[in-house]
Formats: sequence, C-alpha cells, structure tokens
Amino acid sequence: MKKLIIFDLDGTLLNTIADLAHSTNQVLQTLGYPTHPVEAYNFMVGNGINKLFERALPEGEKTEENVLRMRQGFIPYYDVHNTDFSSPYPGIPELLKNLQEQGVLLAVASNKYYSATLKLVNHFFANVSFVEVLGQREGIAPKPDPTIVNDILAAAQVAKEETLYVGDSGVDMQTAIHSGTTACGVTWGFRPKEELQQFNPEFIVDSPAEILSII
Repeated sequence: MKKLIIFDLDGTLLNTIADLAHSTNQVLQTLGYPTHPVEAYNFMVGNGINKLFERALPEGEKTEENVLRMRQGFIPYYDVHNTDFSSPYPGIPELLKNLQEQGVLLAVASNKYYSATLKLVNHFFANVSFVEVLGQREGIAPKPDPTIVNDILAAAQVAKEETLYVGDSGVDMQTAIHSGTTACGVTWGFRPKEELQQFNPEFIVDSPAEILSII
C-alpha cells in the first residue's frame, strides 16, 4: 500500500503540448526564427523551459543570450495562453477523486516553472487537496535531480518506500530511481513506451484506472 503518489504534470496529468508549442512558436516567430510543428515538441519538453528553448532554437543560435530572449518573451505570453488548449487526460479527474477518497496523499512535481505549475493545478484540479505542488524553482536543479521529490517527501512526512512516482518520460523514471521511490510510467503522455522501458520501472500503465490496482 502506497501512502503518497507524486505525479508529473505535463504529459501525465495534463495534455499541455499544444499550448507549449504555440507559445514557443510565437516567440520564435517574433525573434525571426523558424517554428516547429506541434508534434515535434513532444521531444523538446520535459527538462524545463530553458532546455525547451535551447532545443527549439536553430543550430548556431543556441546561445545563453538567445535562451534568455526566448524566456523573456515566452513567460508573459504563456501565462495568458497556458489553458487555451490544455486539458486533463481522460480518466485523470476520476483517478484523483478516487485516490483522495481513499485517503492517499497526492502531490505534483513538475519541471514547468513554479508559477505556471501552480496556476494549471489550481485551474484544472481545484477540488483536489494536494499535499504539495512544486514546479521548477530558481536555484534548484530540475528533475531528474531528486531534490523536488525529497522536498515533497519531507512536506508529506512519508517515506520513499511508501511513495509511488508517476510520469510519462525517461526523465521521470530517472527521478524515481534517484529518489528511491517506486516508478510508474504512463503511456498516454508525450514520450513513447520504449523510452520508459529503458529504465525498467516497476510499473507501466496504459490508463489512469490501472494506478488504482497498484496502490
């Protein structure tokens, strides 16, 4: 029995790829760079927005200065448009409601910048009482560094052995490994099942309802 489930956000709880893509393309276009199709962003996201910008910029333009220019244009635009097309994956609201009713503690650990993480969680999951919601914070290494998970474990006062970490990418599986939590990969997100399998997670699920049988 797991007492705490920590969820990744983008690609796990929410399908946010269209808003991330449109916002990044908006800034690329403004700065005079070529844009990318929405589906290409499945493999650009997951390591925080600075890494997203580095991947989206053309070869020869991936400088720290250009990443900063992208960030300055992206955040105010995305803050306005980050719920235009985003939505929970089918079955996620029901899963969270069921888990909460069972007394399982819930938390979110995202590489999305902190303020946007809070906004999206509050917007889409206002009825869920998360014990902690953390995004990427200044001065804190992003996932797969385990700091974000360790901070959640401390806030929840739950041992790593009693915690399930749920995510859709190799970064998430590495995060679970580094933090000593039980890894559960989901196949409905941004990355292929084969990427999850490379890290031999304890569980891989194809639907949110399957998580109920794990705990």
